This record gives sequence, structure tokens and C-alpha cells, in this order.
Amino acid sequence: MTDRAKRVVIADDDDDIRGLMVIAAGRAGVEIAAAVDNGRAALDAVRSGDVDLVVLDISMPGMNGVEVADAIREDAATSGTLILMVSASVQLLTDHGVVADRSDSFIIKPFSPRVLAQRIRDMLAVGEPV
Repeated sequence: MTDRAKRVVIADDDDDIRGLMVIAAGRAGVEIAAAVDNGRAALDAVRSGDVDLVVLDISMPGMNGVEVADAIREDAATSGTLILMVSASVQLLTDHGVVADRSDSFIIKPFSPRVLAQRIRDMLAVGEPV
């Protein structure tokens, strides 16, 4: 019996950054469960099941990353999903308690796809793809 691939949801409203996140996740050797441009779609994707990690931009229109993280943590079915917050603002990551209260890790924009891939591997405890 083989283990299933780790599944990741990526949410960022910027097409280019979302594309870089998808590339980084691919380099990390995980399966992209969804790559979406808003928080509501990210939450729906996580709730669809079997998602190990969600990479969330904090600043998105409508439902932002903080609201998505809170909804994930409040739902018993998804509360164990790992959350990696992404923001261009260090202040947002600290002033709102995002790192301590809502996420398992964070990364600051701009980021290197290589650094993001390694963070995803580390969080999911997956090795380098062959």
C-alpha cells in the first residue's frame, strides 16, 4: 500500500503570484488540490476534504486569509489542516496575531519559489521529489 500524495490548496488573488505558488508546490512534490483567487473558494476547497495544507494570502477581496484561517480552525472537520500564511506585510503577520493564533507558519512576499517549496516540504514532512 502506498501513501497518498500530500494535497495542497493555494489561494492568492494575484495570478502571477498564484502561478509561482503552484510551481513551488509542484517542486515540493505535492498534489495541487486547488489553486484559487479568493478566500471563499479556498475554504470550499479545504472543506471538500483530504487537504493537508492551505497556502493563504492574507489580503484577498471578500473573504481574506485571516477569515479563512479562522473558519478552518473553527470547523472540527478541517481544524487539523496546516495553514501557511503569505503576506507582503510583516506588520500584518504580527499585529493581527496571524502567526501565533491562526497559522502554522508564514512566508513574506516577495519570496523565492525555492524557499516556498522547501517550506511546504518541511511543513508536510515530505522529501525532495525524485
